[in-house]
Amino acid sequence: MLRRWREEDREPFAALNADPVVMEHFPATLSREESDALVERIEAGFDERGFGWWAVEADGEFIGFTGLSVPRFTAHFTPCVEIGWRLARSAWGRGYATEAARASLEDGFGRVGLTEVVSFTAVRNVRSQAVMRRLGMTHDPAGDFDHPVLPEGHPLRRHVLYRIRRQG
Repeated sequence: MLRRWREEDREPFAALNADPVVMEHFPATLSREESDALVERIEAGFDERGFGWWAVEADGEFIGFTGLSVPRFTAHFTPCVEIGWRLARSAWGRGYATEAARASLEDGFGRVGLTEVVSFTAVRNVRSQAVMRRLGMTHDPAGDFDHPVLPEGHPLRRHVLYRIRRQG
């Protein structure tokens, strides 16, 4: 189930963001304060734009997020709307990321009225790239980029870019 965030999501979200395996393709894990601040930004995005990263619930438990957001950095493909996800390790390998992201894309192309959505990740994040392909996204090799927030030489700096356009 995709839904707006609740106060009780903050603790399991902070645990997910503090897990070094979950966060291996991000520059660092997040503290509880950083995690809570992210929830605040997510909710503000919903209020401002009408879309954002939905809390994902399975069997009555919060397991992470998926949804749409506007990147806060500048690159050759911005401004844009990206789709992303982050799930607790216990939810990996069950198809939740693909299923939830597919529902988010439908919402983005339907209710929100988007014509294109992108996704990007570090080159070595093959699991997320597999989700992108299952969603029908296409790798845009000419769009691959060095993430501007990461310093030169950082092992996660090089990113791949995937795209999908609304059908019809």
